[in-house]
Amino acid sequence: MSARSDIAPSTLGVELKEEGVYVEYTDERRTFYNGVPERVEGEVRCRPGKDVHVLVTDPTETEGVLVYVNDLKTHDDILESTGVGRVLLGDGEEEELFPGVTVRADGYAIEIEADPEAARGRVFVFEEDELGERGFELVAPE
Repeated sequence: MSARSDIAPSTLGVELKEEGVYVEYTDERRTFYNGVPERVEGEVRCRPGKDVHVLVTDPTETEGVLVYVNDLKTHDDILESTGVGRVLLGDGEEEELFPGVTVRADGYAIEIEADPEAARGRVFVFEEDELGERGFELVAPE
């Protein structure tokens, strides 16, 4: 396997629908995250071994940035051509993806903490593998 690196994300089109979340890549292809994301206050811990994607929308909820966390499967050229970003973290490392959105690696688990007000948009986390997917929206505590 060739080396992978961090990739900065581009702005992508976003559609929030009843059936799920659509994201349009810069190459005009689309992906779909199925279902209404579960609302979680402040932080989510994704299960080890899952693909983790973090989407932060703009205030209009029509654009956003998408980052894959610790993705070693996707080649740099593919991410760059689609506008998807990537961050790679070692155990115990933490990084602020965007203002108000922090990711950290705890062993093979990924934790995402967000303050949607500081992020100035909605923050979604998608956890998936070949067996299924789960979606979360990180919200401010009530």
